[in-house]
Amino acid sequence: MDGFPVTDVFRALDLTGVFANAVLGGVIARREKLDPVGFAVLAVLSGLGGGIIRDTLLQHGPPVALTDYSYLLTALAGAALTFVVRIEGLVWNKVWPVVDALALGCWAAAGAEKTLAVGLGWLPAVLLGTITAVGGGATRDVVLRRVPAVLGGNTLYATAAAVASGVLVIAFNAGHPTLGSLGALVVGTGICLLARWRGWILPGADAWSPAKVVPARLRPGGRGKQRNSSEHRKKGDTE
Repeated sequence: MDGFPVTDVFRALDLTGVFANAVLGGVIARREKLDPVGFAVLAVLSGLGGGIIRDTLLQHGPPVALTDYSYLLTALAGAALTFVVRIEGLVWNKVWPVVDALALGCWAAAGAEKTLAVGLGWLPAVLLGTITAVGGGATRDVVLRRVPAVLGGNTLYATAAAVASGVLVIAFNAGHPTLGSLGALVVGTGICLLARWRGWILPGADAWSPAKVVPARLRPGGRGKQRNSSEHRKKGDTE
């Protein structure tokens, strides 16, 4: 995250998110019965993929994951831990969602702020803030030949990152980048956790189909169809 100042708190959250997502990559690698290289690859993709994609698209120097050794070493530490120790159980299930939500808010804010800092506008900032937060997991899923979980059927995640990025953009343009970073962190984390708790998901395509959204009596030909159906039933009753 070179190019703009980052507080110690945000750096700690950033590295914590890298470690937690690297551990998740390792957990998935164990489930897929991969070797140590597989553990390392999935951990790096999960923990650093979004930031690497962002920095590559920005083309302002090499990705921070390659210039600040703490990021890559943190991801590899997560891989090593999960290779040696089976990470699962009640504690992991309770801690992981909170750390993941904090990482999402932090990464969305960092990605959006870095994009604005290099001179791009609000829309690229929202886009790259979201990519920073969700890109690693999506890349990991593609490597495993899965449909990325972020594309649907799960609680709000990319949506939370996009909203958090938007909060950062508004505050940054108003001249309050630090307040915007904190606001983005709180908003992104809050939406992510609330969506998990309440089970909020975006509607699928079928949910918006005319057959479900518009009552039959209001659809074109609906009254005629109902009348014909009623007449057919009556005719069937008399036969």
